[in-house]
Amino acid sequence: MGNQVENDDVLSFLEEMGDVQRINTHDKVFTYNASDNLARKAKRAALTQDNHEMFNPLSMDNVKPVQPDDFIAYQQPGIQDGVFKNLRMGKYDMEQRISLKGLTLKAARDMLYPALKKAHEKGVRALLIQHGKGENSQPVPALKKRYVNHWLKELDFVIAWHTAQPMHGGFGATYVLLKKHPQQKLINREKNRRR
Repeated sequence: MGNQVENDDVLSFLEEMGDVQRINTHDKVFTYNASDNLARKAKRAALTQDNHEMFNPLSMDNVKPVQPDDFIAYQQPGIQDGVFKNLRMGKYDMEQRISLKGLTLKAARDMLYPALKKAHEKGVRALLIQHGKGENSQPVPALKKRYVNHWLKELDFVIAWHTAQPMHGGFGATYVLLKKHPQQKLINREKNRRR
């Protein structure tokens, strides 16, 4: 009885499949999914374009005025006063310099974020940003300086900054202290374990 049921099922299946034709190897089936196509285009555009603006969190809004001869400074809570004093006095080795001189505001923004992010990832702790005093900048004096002051506040891996000493550019430059990168913390732990 069981074989009869199986044979009936096979016959029913063959009857249903009777008009189906085999696909030749040269035949192709194309499928189109609009959302997949859009996603692929967006991904390709992101990969092929060197577009830092898409990933740049530095804003252009609510920037407080700064004058060319103003000190700009910030110390994140928890940063020891001695550490901040050493930064303010220019006692740390400036491992990197970022010059924004001669750049438009947009170009400075597009350059600053990736440079700071890369420095942080490389384990740089102290660096110097050269923005210029901006005595003659248009439409207002100290335009880049005020934006640098604003942008540094927006980055959680920047823990302190201060106007540079005259030997490093004075009012036209800013010392920046970066948070230790998590990867650097692991490297330091390994070094200390081996001692």
